[in-house]
Amino acid sequence: MTAPAPEASPATAFDWIGGEPRVRELVDRFYDLMDLEPRYARLRAAHGTTLDSARDKLFWFLCGWLGGPDHYISRFGHPRLRARHLPFRIGIAERDEWLACMSQAMQETHVDPALQARLAESFAGTADWMRNVGG
Repeated sequence: MTAPAPEASPATAFDWIGGEPRVRELVDRFYDLMDLEPRYARLRAAHGTTLDSARDKLFWFLCGWLGGPDHYISRFGHPRLRARHLPFRIGIAERDEWLACMSQAMQETHVDPALQARLAESFAGTADWMRNVGG
């Protein structure tokens, strides 16, 4: 009798999370929380009256960033994250609010805990790099 073959690891975080439907679910939950939870009011205020464009852009970006299709790049070119966010005040409070909202969205959409940990680390580094004001 032979032992069962070990499960193959997903090739990318995009595969691990479950592809486009799961990325969309995560992004939608992220923006729903931002819209509903008072603790994310500062983050919500930075997005204007509607979240539709932001939802699509984050979905397109995350698909490629996670190793899936480069929807964002095909539409807009290189993300230039820091440059595109310079018009917005991003300090420690804004960074932490974004990270908390994304963490809650990952938990509520049942992203695999091991993937959550990896993504949280990557998100934290990127969010800190995006800061453009002290404090």
